[in-house]
Amino acid sequence: MTSKYAVAFAHNLKSLIGEMSLSEFSRRVGIPQPTISRYLLCQREISLENLCKIADYFDEEIDYLIGRKT
Repeated sequence: MTSKYAVAFAHNLKSLIGEMSLSEFSRRVGIPQPTISRYLLCQREISLENLCKIADYFDEEIDYLIGRKT
């Protein structure tokens, strides 16, 4: 069963990435593209390190990214 936080994270990340390609986003944040794809498909839980990288890149709170705040 997929966690509600993983689903919220995937939805919010898709929204934040917008029209940028996954390969470009991957390059910018320093996370391999297959890993990001698995996050978006809820096939892999994100590490704290990668969650912080993404939060810093978008200047967003981690609570927003995982759906604890709107």
